[in-house]
Amino acid sequence: MNILQSIIFGIVEGITEFLPVSSTFHLIWTSKFLGLTQSDFTKLFEVFIQGGAVLAVIFLYFKEVMKDRQLIIKLILSFIPTALVGFLMYKIIKGVFFESTQTITIAFIVIGVVFLIVEYLIQKKWLKIDLDLKKLTYRQAILMGLIQSLAVFPGVSRAGAVIVGMMGFGYKRSEAAKYSFMLSVPTILAASVYDFYKMRDVVSGSSNYLGLLIIGFVVAFVSAYIGVKWLIGFLQKNSLSFFGWYRIIIGIILLLLLI
Repeated sequence: MNILQSIIFGIVEGITEFLPVSSTFHLIWTSKFLGLTQSDFTKLFEVFIQGGAVLAVIFLYFKEVMKDRQLIIKLILSFIPTALVGFLMYKIIKGVFFESTQTITIAFIVIGVVFLIVEYLIQKKWLKIDLDLKKLTYRQAILMGLIQSLAVFPGVSRAGAVIVGMMGFGYKRSEAAKYSFMLSVPTILAASVYDFYKMRDVVSGSSNYLGLLIIGFVVAFVSAYIGVKWLIGFLQKNSLSFFGWYRIIIGIILLLLLI
């Protein structure tokens, strides 16, 4: 990996981590287009730059979360189911789910279809979305954690799963996105720490690549900050249909390339 590639990875990670488009899916395909093999260092690099993306969310929402004790409890309740699923299925996630690019791409398309279905229900007024985060119950918070755990499968999108789940309970798109951002902090940090522990031998041997790691981290922070701010504004005026069609069109193109 060189400096240009680390910058590209940082941009892709930062932009896609919090958009409902699956950062994992985009990083896998970015690796393929850049001709990079999935070495121990590239896996470490992807985990490390996630920290930059998470830092952007902390920078934006830390004060808001800290002022709301009920919100903190709800985030913890949402985090627990995801943590349990991630811990129990770690070997399957890393050893099986990431192996088939074709299956991941199909999942990417399917979730795009789900987005369009949800927006169709809203358009027909069969689903009403007018609630804000203060209405979120503890039971719904737990269910959000279970829904988020579906994103252990690459291509689904953690942010996408939470946003659609929240909308299914009647929450505004922008409020759903905000909750997905906040929930990403404990979720991604816990996963990253566990990954670092599993890759501790790789970490100790990567000191020569510290510059690349720092560049990717900083670029991911900046692009994530911009992406989060943009998405909130976008969803206040627009639907998820754009992301649904994006998933379907890009997914089909990539499937054709695989064939």
